[in-house]
Amino acid sequence: MEQNVCGSSSGASTPKTKRRVKNPRNSDSSPRKRRNQSPRKSDSTPRKRRNLNSSFSDSPRCDSKITTIPNYGSEDDSDKEEEEVTPPFVVPRVARMFMDEEDVEVEETCDNVTLEWLPQSPQPSNCVSTAASPTPILPSPIEPSNKFQFEWRAISMPQIEPHLRREPFSQISGPTVSFTKPYEAFISIWDNEIMEVIVRETNIYALQVTTAMLENGNLYPHSRITHWRDTNVNELYVYFAMVLAMGMVIKNRIDEYWNSSRDIFSTPGFSTEMSYDRFVLLSKCLHFNNNKNLNSAMLTGSQAKLFKIKPIIDHLNCKFSKLYNLSQNVALDESLTMWKGWLDINQFIPNKAATVGIKTYEVCESQTGYLWRFEVHAGQDTLALQEDDPVSGGVPALVLRLLNGLEHKGHTIWMDNYYNSPSLARELKVRGFDCVGTLRTNRKFVPSEFQKITKNDMIVGQVLGCTSGDVDIMVWRDRNRVALISTYHGLVTTRCGDTFKPTVVQDYNANMGGVDRKDQLLAMYPIERRKTTVWYKKFFRRLLNVSVLNSYILLKDKSLAHRNFRKALITELLAVHKKPKPTIISTKSQVHCPAPYPFVKSGKSDRLRRKCAVCPKRSNTYCKVCNVAMCIYTCYETYHTLH
Repeated sequence: MEQNVCGSSSGASTPKTKRRVKNPRNSDSSPRKRRNQSPRKSDSTPRKRRNLNSSFSDSPRCDSKITTIPNYGSEDDSDKEEEEVTPPFVVPRVARMFMDEEDVEVEETCDNVTLEWLPQSPQPSNCVSTAASPTPILPSPIEPSNKFQFEWRAISMPQIEPHLRREPFSQISGPTVSFTKPYEAFISIWDNEIMEVIVRETNIYALQVTTAMLENGNLYPHSRITHWRDTNVNELYVYFAMVLAMGMVIKNRIDEYWNSSRDIFSTPGFSTEMSYDRFVLLSKCLHFNNNKNLNSAMLTGSQAKLFKIKPIIDHLNCKFSKLYNLSQNVALDESLTMWKGWLDINQFIPNKAATVGIKTYEVCESQTGYLWRFEVHAGQDTLALQEDDPVSGGVPALVLRLLNGLEHKGHTIWMDNYYNSPSLARELKVRGFDCVGTLRTNRKFVPSEFQKITKNDMIVGQVLGCTSGDVDIMVWRDRNRVALISTYHGLVTTRCGDTFKPTVVQDYNANMGGVDRKDQLLAMYPIERRKTTVWYKKFFRRLLNVSVLNSYILLKDKSLAHRNFRKALITELLAVHKKPKPTIISTKSQVHCPAPYPFVKSGKSDRLRRKCAVCPKRSNTYCKVCNVAMCIYTCYETYHTLH
């Protein structure tokens, strides 16, 4: 028996939201094409509306495969310089809703928000509706062959309230360890174990650089590397503190931080902590993995590309997930570290602030922006794609890897249309997640009727929806056509003044900005913007910057602002790990008295003679305190009067 789309309604246009949901292209667009494409201009000629009561077939049609990650290029490191200065305060448009109220223009909001059920539209005579089940229809994990058999039907009224369909959240969110100072939170991430690894690899790499320069004939007496001495953990912590300080005191050139002239541009604090030559040497020799251990035959293409930074990635992923329990709402999105030099893993994302650079897939807490887990895009290794398993593709496998360890705790995953699909939503539901976000209607298992619907077939405010028990698909007409998928929302709407708006849209705008919030907070302290010719060292600075933000969230001290936290952390790092200055014995309290030099040889009458500090004569007497040769009768008083 055919089943029709009957859960539809219409209303007035909705007020503008701070984060607009992304409108996917029509069904003929490729799943590999990025989102945020400009909408197609509507024809001025009135068009006849397509019949929206098309029937759903019992077995859904598969129009396209799940999208995969693009291929990558060669494995060479970049040796080109990027631009010297990167705009430090550029924030993605979608992250502006998290700024302070005084920094952005106040937009219209919804007052007196109440949940209401939309009145059911009159059904045509040929429309047969299916009654809503008393409980959501969940796929049985015992029968994986039936897991992806979607039987779409209309959403009937009244619906089951969303909170009754949502997975119960059973985890206590927040830090797993309590901290009292910024230093303690930072050390919990950058502990002594990983610092010892960096120290060892840095010293090994410095020796390799010196040996290579010597063999090539490039080592000269005036080369800076000739002054290298092995570093240690304390010095490395001081180096980290200085790098973090450069994110707060921003200058165009590194040598300007060691400006010794007494003018307004002077920053004497840097020279007192570490010399310029030593800082440059540490920056040059900083290393994380021994090059001799790179065996391309034993590694995949993506593993070989990330070999130099792999120990840091693995360590931070372990620490970030172990030190913090995420709250119920979790955002999965991409972030971009700017890199304008040649790099085969570079990605171009026009709606990001960096636009081009190293892309990371990140799982962040929606409210705080805490980075819980991340994965660097370095190309996709060949995967065995099983035709009978719709979630074996690159993107679904990526999502399941990032969420590993969060199963059956009731988290809600908020994703955009690059990741979402009905098969992935069903798989996440089986694993104890809820899944909400925008959807590309050319995905596999999406009803063919929804793939054909355009904005010209709907009136403003109209909502169409269908369900397959635990997965709902909705199409809403605002300024454009927007398709959404959810595992618990249904067609419930929110009253915003005199208009109705799907609740899933409002929730998506509020919870999707976790990664953007993190990027916004980091944009104020761009420690990774220094000019460099080595991509993985710049990416390391990005990770160091993220770890400071995570430390701030771990401290959980709302009375301490983010900037003050960074200042306190830098001060504490220098106080604990700075090498103590040698004790200088004061000579002002000692009594100056002359004394003769000892005899040249025992039994001889001749004494040692040194040039007098005042006159050109040679004298055999000196001052015991000053340890300076001088004539007793003619120069002794003169010298001590001048000094």
